[in-house]
Amino acid sequence: MKQVFEMKKVLIGGVVATGLLASGAAFAADLPSRQVEPVAPVYAAPAFTWTGFYVGVNAGYAWNANDNNNNTFYGSSSNDGGFTGGGQIGYNYQINQFVIGAEADINYADLKNKNNGWAYTGFASNSSNGIEWFGTVRARVGFAIDRALIYATGGFAYGGGGNDNNFVYNGVYYSQSNDTRTGWTVGGGVEYAFTDNITARIEGLYVNLGKENRNYFVPVVNNSRKDNEFGVVRAGLNYKFNTF
Repeated sequence: MKQVFEMKKVLIGGVVATGLLASGAAFAADLPSRQVEPVAPVYAAPAFTWTGFYVGVNAGYAWNANDNNNNTFYGSSSNDGGFTGGGQIGYNYQINQFVIGAEADINYADLKNKNNGWAYTGFASNSSNGIEWFGTVRARVGFAIDRALIYATGGFAYGGGGNDNNFVYNGVYYSQSNDTRTGWTVGGGVEYAFTDNITARIEGLYVNLGKENRNYFVPVVNNSRKDNEFGVVRAGLNYKFNTF
């Protein structure tokens, strides 16, 4: 009997222990979880860069800065300023906040003047001089403040058109045709990127295409000198490609 009683005690103890363990597990399941919700990764937008190729258009105002000298009797009419417009292509490379690059452009310019000369010895002339088009090939060096760029620029310039000189002496007709002149340019501007691909700028340039000497070797000599120099203020719009 004693052994049977001992066995019942062991069985009852096992059942009680099993019940306690089960109730403890159920109670633990009812407690609030201490697990931390995973944090979604934060992706920072890539910083804007000026590096890349671009193409664009420009339009603005150009004006003569010529110093002309002649020694004959002339009646003249001149256009001291007018519209200019064209297109450009270039490449920028950004190093930290510094931007270096190169740009080439070709433009129309309404910079013409006409001279009508005469003398009592039978000499008469009609000339049309000035710049009808010009282009530049320039280096650019700038400092970027996020999407804003302040830059200086300078390099090679060329242009021509409108250099027609026609004159008559004692019934003989003489003519000089158009030519292309070369020189240099310098300037600067401010450019801003409204999007990763669209930028706009305001730019000023001084262009000097050298001096032009015209001498008519007839008894009445026209010895004149024309400085082909002008200023340009223009706005530009560019599309910047994402590929480097």
